Amino acid sequence: MIIQPRTRGFICITTHPEGTAKNVHNQIEYIKSKNISTEGPKKVLIIGASTGFGLSSRITAAFGYNAATIGVFFEKPAAQRKPGTAGWYNTAAFEKEAHAAGLYAKSINGDAFSDEIKQQTIDLIKKDLGQVDLVVYSLASPRRTHPKTGVAHSSVLKPIGEPFTNKTVDFHTANVTDITINPIDSQEDIDNTIAVMGGEDWKFWMEDLKAAGVLAEGVKTVAYSYIGPELTHRIYKDGTIGMAKNDLEKTVPVLNELLADLNGVSYVSVNKALVTQSSSAIPVVPLYVSLLYKVMKDKGIHEGTIEQMQRLFEERLYTTNGQIPLDENGRIRIDDLEMREDVQKEVDDLWKIVTSENINEISDIKGYRDEFFQLFGFNYDEIDYDVETDELVTVPSISE
Repeated sequence: MIIQPRTRGFICITTHPEGTAKNVHNQIEYIKSKNISTEGPKKVLIIGASTGFGLSSRITAAFGYNAATIGVFFEKPAAQRKPGTAGWYNTAAFEKEAHAAGLYAKSINGDAFSDEIKQQTIDLIKKDLGQVDLVVYSLASPRRTHPKTGVAHSSVLKPIGEPFTNKTVDFHTANVTDITINPIDSQEDIDNTIAVMGGEDWKFWMEDLKAAGVLAEGVKTVAYSYIGPELTHRIYKDGTIGMAKNDLEKTVPVLNELLADLNGVSYVSVNKALVTQSSSAIPVVPLYVSLLYKVMKDKGIHEGTIEQMQRLFEERLYTTNGQIPLDENGRIRIDDLEMREDVQKEVDDLWKIVTSENINEISDIKGYRDEFFQLFGFNYDEIDYDVETDELVTVPSISE
């Protein structure tokens, strides 16, 4: 079928299998070009492995360290005349390239919050790998059905306290407007967001993996977070999502105690603001990212998810001296370039003057738009989107 991009609001509802494969291939080639020399993980479980930081973590582990990887995610397979989700195609492309390189790579598609998928994962580790030495937790979901209570929780992206008014942009049209976001209605909004995006499920995973005996001596586990600049704090750091991220951080000492007898350790890595399916839906954030991209590209320090994960693994998790630099709160900071004082000063100055009339000149809104569509396999110059493509792509390990 011929697959063209079709959008609904901040979501692209079509995906292109050749374009997503190009995205994966480009990331693999980047990691191979780095010739990573440090010792690293050998058997890795990535929970939330099909897009964004999770996918880039899997690529870094596999093609940077020759690690065997198991990826868990919840994606929609392709069907006749209906493209699969981007994460489905990403995983198909990753597995094919990994297998061609002689690397072990298998995947599990299902609700990672459920006990059933946790057990399937444990069974696969026992059967094929024995134990894992790194667990990456990179789930991004708006909803979670609690495996113990059966209650369905939905997260909300809202400020706490007063309404929040600031600039935002429709990145499709480059129209800059003011937006007002009303605050939460009750504590229940915070509780639901924490239930979906906090640390409880990460803890459940690690408890189940340990109880099953599939965590190796010296195991590491890392979950991903974001803090960002003051101008986004009301909607992010100090909003409902920030409360969930605080809960994620509070899980670290709990997991460190759980893993102590294995000499294991857990971390939260604070990552850079990037174009992702989830960040595109957060008001204010696309405008901030467009300005940030402009500043960081001009300075030659821009990074995407794969550059971030390569640096996280080589310069933080697996350093040559074994020392992992942490901030005063015990977090890994891979957002260090974004939060540089000179970068934030320039972004802040641009924020004050950005309008619909000048946004194309003073921001990288085009780069934002291109990167958004590339998440779904579009906007690659090398691909002719007027030509038919085979939408029926399978993930090798799932079709076995």
